[in-house]
Amino acid sequence: MTAEEIIAAIAPAVPGATFEPLASSDSAMTPSLLVSAPHIAAACQALQGPGLEFVAFSDATAVDFYPHRDPRFDLVYHLVSPHRRARVRLKVRINKDVEVPTLTGLFPGAGWPERELYDLFGIVFTGHADLRRLMMPDDWDGHPLRKDYPVQLRKDAQTYMPLQVTQEEFQANMERDRYQRTTAKPK
Repeated sequence: MTAEEIIAAIAPAVPGATFEPLASSDSAMTPSLLVSAPHIAAACQALQGPGLEFVAFSDATAVDFYPHRDPRFDLVYHLVSPHRRARVRLKVRINKDVEVPTLTGLFPGAGWPERELYDLFGIVFTGHADLRRLMMPDDWDGHPLRKDYPVQLRKDAQTYMPLQVTQEEFQANMERDRYQRTTAKPK
């Protein structure tokens, strides 16, 4: 199924939405659509409907194009239709201050990827039940995957010395381990 065919199938179910087919290197295997931000949840709901059945959420990620493009971010979703054995890629172009509706009501598995995108890019998902940091500490300032995030250059590199043991210590450790393996009771 091509991007144009998918757009033709879902456009009547999402009035007011703008869709655009996107060319990509793997567009024959994974058609890509550009979807307007306010209509992403409705578009995903239409994709779940009869005939298409994109009912499995695969992944969500983002790309920061700062300072080269406005809108700044591409939010990318991958959905799978197990019945059709097909995939679709949905892209939403947003700026840093735009909020995007959460997909957790349609795809519960979108919860953690959306939290990760909030934590690392600062993308806010409205309606998300638990939108808080996932990878960075709660008191962390900023979002580290943004291109304008200040890099910490003054931190000294930490180095560690390898464990040094003598030949006698090594042999004693090996004999102790061998003894423990042979006398251990089977489970």
